[in-house]
Amino acid sequence: MTKKWMQIAIAEAKKANKEDEIPVGAIIVRNDELIAQSHNQPIVTNDPSAHAEIQALRIAGKKLKNYRIKDSTLYVTLEPCAMCFGAIMHARIERIVYGAHDPKTGVCGSCIDLTNSKVFNHQIHVEGGILENACSKLLQDFFKIRRNKLNN
Repeated sequence: MTKKWMQIAIAEAKKANKEDEIPVGAIIVRNDELIAQSHNQPIVTNDPSAHAEIQALRIAGKKLKNYRIKDSTLYVTLEPCAMCFGAIMHARIERIVYGAHDPKTGVCGSCIDLTNSKVFNHQIHVEGGILENACSKLLQDFFKIRRNKLNN
């Protein structure tokens, strides 16, 4: 099931790529039902907080009519950053499943580990590396094309 859900997040990341956004996708699943899906949109929305995770949380909150999104799993193609992790914690997401590790800004163990921080009064389960190669390849290809455009 985990791979099936991550494949949907990957499809969202591909939508971001088509919009020339960094290809990251996220979905939220509750009781084996997809309740939200989105992708990175900071450039198109002129909103630095419009990361895939935040966008999915916004959609889920509206759908559930509650900012608490308990008993849910967030699937995301890239390890969350500090901003997204904070929002995920405040939403009371039960579990994060991510694809690619992010050694530059990932806060679930790659750069730093906030998952066991005593700062939060909510504990979250985290699983990383799901379909990691596919998730990483989207990002690598995106930035390779970007670098080529800059050098030409």
